[in-house]
Amino acid sequence: MAEAVISIGASILADRITQALEKVGKLGAVKRELQMLRSTATMLHAVLKDAEEQPQQSSQIKDLVEKLKEAFYDLQDVLEEFDIEAMRQELRGDNQMIKVIRTFFSSSNQLAFGLKMSRKIREVRERLVAIKADNKVLLDKLPMNSQAKRGRRKREETHSFIREEDIIGRDNDKKNVMKFLLDLDVKEDVSILPIVGIGGLGKTALAKIVYNDKMVSKHFDLKMWVCVSNDFDIKKIVKNIIVCVEEKEPSYNVMDRLQIKLRTIIDRKRYLLVLDDLWDANLETWSDLKSLLMGGAKGSKILITTRLPLVAKITSPALPLLLEGLSESNSLDLLMRMAVQKEGGIQDLDMRTIGEEIVRKCFGVPLVIRTIGGLLFQKETEDEWLRFKDVELPKVSRTEDPIISILKLSYDHLPSHLKQCFAICSLFPKDYEIKKHALVDLWMAEGFIQPSNSGKLLEDIAHEYFMDLCWSNFFQDFKKDPYTKEETCKMHDLMHDLACLIAGNRCWVARDDTNQINERTRHISFGSTFNLMGELPISRLKPSVLRTFLGTIGGWGRNLTSEVDLRQLIQNFKRLRILDLHTTKVEKVPRSICELKYLTYLNFSYSETLKRLPNSITRLQSLQTLNLHSCYVLEELPSDIRKLVSLRNLDIDGCSKLSYLPRGIGKLSSLQRLTNFILPKDKARAKNYCGLGELKGLNNIRGQLSIENLGYVTNTEVKCEDEILMGKHSLESLVLSWGNFNIDDVVIDEVLFDRLKPPSNLQRLKIWKYKVDVSFGACERCECLPPLDRLPRLKSLYIEDLPELEYIESDQSSPSPASFPSLLELEIIGCEKLKTMPLTPHLEELVLNKANGALLINQMMLGLNKLKRLVIRYTKFPECLLEEGFQSLTSLESLLIWQCHQLTSLWQGMRHLSSLVDLCIWDCEELDISKDESGNILDFHGCLHSLRSVTISELPKLTSLPQWLLQARNLERLAICGCRNLKAIPEQIEALQSLQRLDIGSGCSSLTSFPETMRRLTSLTHLRIYNCRELEKRCERQAGEHWDKIAHIPNINIGRRI
Repeated sequence: MAEAVISIGASILADRITQALEKVGKLGAVKRELQMLRSTATMLHAVLKDAEEQPQQSSQIKDLVEKLKEAFYDLQDVLEEFDIEAMRQELRGDNQMIKVIRTFFSSSNQLAFGLKMSRKIREVRERLVAIKADNKVLLDKLPMNSQAKRGRRKREETHSFIREEDIIGRDNDKKNVMKFLLDLDVKEDVSILPIVGIGGLGKTALAKIVYNDKMVSKHFDLKMWVCVSNDFDIKKIVKNIIVCVEEKEPSYNVMDRLQIKLRTIIDRKRYLLVLDDLWDANLETWSDLKSLLMGGAKGSKILITTRLPLVAKITSPALPLLLEGLSESNSLDLLMRMAVQKEGGIQDLDMRTIGEEIVRKCFGVPLVIRTIGGLLFQKETEDEWLRFKDVELPKVSRTEDPIISILKLSYDHLPSHLKQCFAICSLFPKDYEIKKHALVDLWMAEGFIQPSNSGKLLEDIAHEYFMDLCWSNFFQDFKKDPYTKEETCKMHDLMHDLACLIAGNRCWVARDDTNQINERTRHISFGSTFNLMGELPISRLKPSVLRTFLGTIGGWGRNLTSEVDLRQLIQNFKRLRILDLHTTKVEKVPRSICELKYLTYLNFSYSETLKRLPNSITRLQSLQTLNLHSCYVLEELPSDIRKLVSLRNLDIDGCSKLSYLPRGIGKLSSLQRLTNFILPKDKARAKNYCGLGELKGLNNIRGQLSIENLGYVTNTEVKCEDEILMGKHSLESLVLSWGNFNIDDVVIDEVLFDRLKPPSNLQRLKIWKYKVDVSFGACERCECLPPLDRLPRLKSLYIEDLPELEYIESDQSSPSPASFPSLLELEIIGCEKLKTMPLTPHLEELVLNKANGALLINQMMLGLNKLKRLVIRYTKFPECLLEEGFQSLTSLESLLIWQCHQLTSLWQGMRHLSSLVDLCIWDCEELDISKDESGNILDFHGCLHSLRSVTISELPKLTSLPQWLLQARNLERLAICGCRNLKAIPEQIEALQSLQRLDIGSGCSSLTSFPETMRRLTSLTHLRIYNCRELEKRCERQAGEHWDKIAHIPNINIGRRI
């Protein structure tokens, strides 16, 4: 598929036209038109690129640019039509390129196709000639070659752009906000502070600093963050608050139920709520929301960030915090930090002097300073800095918003291929969390990614584009999900405003004013409540130019549900490149979907009712991305899927009804991302199924791959294939799932694993349901795994349900004694015979669930000095653990012992856990935590100095708090529940002078009193007692006989579970 003609260079455009010339064969008329087009188009294309580079465009230049863009959009359609026809002929010619060239356009329709294409080419050429004639005077004056390659400083390869923002000059502001948040001497239960300032000053950044402060986190029972932005919708705000607390969206949408849920959540709790970027509050709507938020405990706070003083006046009678610009000194520090980026950079006196003059024009706005700093980072010499100060900065428009104008300087310095990548982001709503891989797919589908002469894959080039925009501060708020590894980012409000300004009426967000849409609109995005065909003002559009329908905001049940609506959409917009209808409830996709011959991106993900796709969809030879993620009822893929020769991304993760893949997947040589490779369980019922061997040729697959139903692979299939995964060097994460069996001819031993041969640079491996080898009618359990240490880059290993597994082979040929040199996470579940493993010197997290305690002993003796988290559940231990083993656990920060019912004591060796911060012991029926394995009293005096949190739950042997716990002088949190034989809290508890929170909960029925020394716990700020009837009664507020012992504690919750 052709890349976007507007973004490529003139020489590449000439090559594209030359390629079309080679494909037309003997069609003389078409050939002549293309030859005449080539010279005109390449010259005017260079003009377009140069005109776009002019930082201050006159109205004449802007009009010229618009006309040229429209013409080149049409030229792209023509060139793509040649590509599409060539791919169709290639398929018909059985993939023989010689036959393609010989037979191209040789059908009975040759003449008709030639006449059609000749007419289209002539129309584009005549438009370009007319534009050239009409703008002759202007073209003569326009400076050429202005976009010669700018020198750019190369970034350090090891530099990680995703980092916390550098916050400079906000110490006093933070101090004032912290004082407000932590103040308990207030009249109202709920207090409100607005933070007011112009865009880009750092209001949100300041709110984030205090929101994430440890003191604030300890002070409040609940913290909630809601970005309101332009949409002050009470129902939406309430739902988002609920999501913050419960981490899932409520299943209902009735306001009455939502407000009841909200009031239940905040009832009698001290909470912090941040309402970020509030724009459109009036007195009535704010009063309605405020009334729902008044049920919190005394000391609850609401923090509001807004650009508008009127919003501050409406929301709070108190004086707002007026955020001002940074001082010149702080501004200069921030500028130099962004422009230099590393120690030893260009921080000489002359540079700082130039920087002083530059920051005076930045209004003290951090976003502007960071953006200009990003520009200056690319300029290494003093002369380049001077030219920016004296030539480029003065060009900032005096009539427009000066801050937007300065930000536009950064945009003006982008190469044209990055400009359109940025502008298309205007389709996302403000504060939208953009998924990086989805954004990259969007750019590729639009044709924005220029191919490289070095042979780099488009995905890698797109990643570089993304990082270039990040580097220039066009994106922020970067996150990476620790489980899915998915990366996301956001755009600052002002950057979003800039993107909308640049995109103009070419991009339209469906909720915006329909007056902004016209015949030049090419890209449309819409949310979950928008009725695409019912509300779309088709009469204002030019259907032939529309390229994008992008669903952005999720939510179940879009109104587009019928096949008729889809058919109407297809009929009206034949030149669509992107069709994103995720979360639709469409049950049937019409066969006419094949008429969208330019389509490169199709998304039906999270469709609840989609059962199958028509086979006609395989006629979309330009399709690059097919996203069917979580289409729960999808039963099969099109049988001719091999015809999707351009397909690069196939996402079928979460398609639980999909029982196999159709034959031909292995022929999709362009495939870069395949989430699941599903082998058939019942080969007799599966039609034209794809076998394991087809996976062997898909060596470009990257990211994560899950291979399912390996337990149904036959001996015959295994013998025919070898090194199936070996060549997949871009694969990072692999899931191997054996599934459940119902056939006899299966092989699931080390032979199959050895034949798979995962690539050595694999980072994460999960093995699922790898159980038995069936032979002679008996079940023999798997006793060993093949040498996994052939994966030297493996970072995460998960093994579950191998009850007969005894050992994992080590690669004896390996010169390194460290069998798993990169392994960081190891989780072993249901492997009770596994006693030994290869060395894991860098392991940071170890989870043993239904495992053999001897395994832990052996690993400890080998050395686990990097281990930070250890979880032990349902695991049997020998009578003692050698103290020498504990000496290696010097980095351990978290220890969880859970449901180890045969464990009778802790270990003296625990005194070596000098880094232990968090200890949790839960549901160990025979465990006496006060004694060691020899029956001696445990004494860790002065050893567990890092311990901050201890949770003790469901320990019936506990009768008193152990001596070692009372020696943990830095302990901040203690939780005890379900210890029915605990009779008293000892007087020595006064030694815990750092204790801030004490929870005593369900099942401590024998605990009826507190000691007098409770009064001396002056750091204690939170006490909770629930489901302990007698103790609750004695601690009743004002009336209980023990009330005076705890009355000094600021926050006391008694009588209910939190």
